[in-house]
Amino acid sequence: MTVATLDLNDMQGLITRGYSTLRWASFLMFTINNPASARAALGELTPRVTNGRAEPPDTAVNLAFTSDGIRLLGLEIPGPDGFPEEFVSGMTDPNRSRFLGDTGENAPRYWRWGGPTTPPVHILALLYARDEAGLGGFEAEVRQVVLATGGLAELVRLGTAELTEREPFGFRDGISQPLIEGMPKATAARANTTAGDEVVKAGEFVLGYPNEYGLLTDRPLLSLPHDSAGLLPRGPGGTDADLGYNGSYLVFRQLHQDVDAFWGYLDEATRRPDGSGDPAARDALAARMVGRWPSGAPLVHAPRQDDPALATDNDFGYFSTDRDGLSCPLGAHIRRANPRDSLDPRPGSAESIAIGRRHRILRRGRAYADGGTEGGSERGLHFLCLNANISRQFEFIQHTWLNNPNFNGLYDSPDPLVAPRSNHRSTFTEQARPVRTRHLDLPQFVSVRGGAYFFLPGLRALHFLCSATGKDEQR
Repeated sequence: MTVATLDLNDMQGLITRGYSTLRWASFLMFTINNPASARAALGELTPRVTNGRAEPPDTAVNLAFTSDGIRLLGLEIPGPDGFPEEFVSGMTDPNRSRFLGDTGENAPRYWRWGGPTTPPVHILALLYARDEAGLGGFEAEVRQVVLATGGLAELVRLGTAELTEREPFGFRDGISQPLIEGMPKATAARANTTAGDEVVKAGEFVLGYPNEYGLLTDRPLLSLPHDSAGLLPRGPGGTDADLGYNGSYLVFRQLHQDVDAFWGYLDEATRRPDGSGDPAARDALAARMVGRWPSGAPLVHAPRQDDPALATDNDFGYFSTDRDGLSCPLGAHIRRANPRDSLDPRPGSAESIAIGRRHRILRRGRAYADGGTEGGSERGLHFLCLNANISRQFEFIQHTWLNNPNFNGLYDSPDPLVAPRSNHRSTFTEQARPVRTRHLDLPQFVSVRGGAYFFLPGLRALHFLCSATGKDEQR
């Protein structure tokens, strides 16, 4: 089997790593006031953008663009061989909002950024640093460069909490991540048959490489006159300039997590007949909603009680060991986000696992506290994920697995943790013998505060987008 050689020097570093040693981060969003001046400023920052070759020692910066941002920088969106429709129309397209469940209180008209009533976001700068003081100094340096020409205006600064192993609800996070074929961790995992199931073709996350279908995911190609300076790599046959090569699509959603409502619901659901609380029952129900205990131990291997020794255990399936959901409920969050070997048409087979690999995402999110943009005591997650096909990966997971009330043969049971509630009849079922338990009227625990789709270009493509060469003549 031939494994593609990854051009790590041309990839932005966010693709190859989550910057776990850089525990502080902030995300700066800009709008373009003057395209020529904006290109000049970004051109100054581009040489500092972090590539995917090595772990950065102290700071890292990556850049991403909305479709409107790319257009304003001077590149008209290509036609049939260009960017996909979901990226061009954006996350707030009315049909897409309904598809994603961004309705009611999640509707874009209520968003703090990225919505139709807020200033347009064109550019995203993702900044990372080893400590909080270092992040503050790095932000100042980046602003000095980016805002120097007056071509860009800062719209939003989204801060983060210091990176830890726990997300705001209190559960260990980031355990089940796909491994990119061609990276060292993926090569090592191939030696373990089961862990090797987590190795996914690079083309599922990075444009220009074979995906799980053995094909190149559609990507933006330009006619050669668009790249008269020869900044971009050439596509197959040398007839096009490949703007997409080594790039990816970045999904960004600010998700408010109502921690008090989550644990308050669990307290009420597990209260004893005499009115007293039952902490053990509360924690067990929380674990069944998630599919893991707070330590990270999966219910498939620890169904009765938490086992911290299994905190990073990710070597399991569902069909052969728990097909009826007696250990990990059929509607649990992790069972939806990654169904592993339980997918049709042949659950339990290698074919089932292969189908799942076509719907994986790389998660790069960071938790936040104290309200993000508006202060206060709000907590939540800046959800970021990378994928080569937004529709087949992020949107499919969101719509077909997480938000689906009929997932796994259930009824009126969307994801108990993160799904929106279109009414108050959402349920969560614990499968058991002889009698199951249904928990009714789940409130909404997670709400959307903002979001957008971005293109994270390769470094040569980034240089092309920020270059003045030929841009004004094209517009």
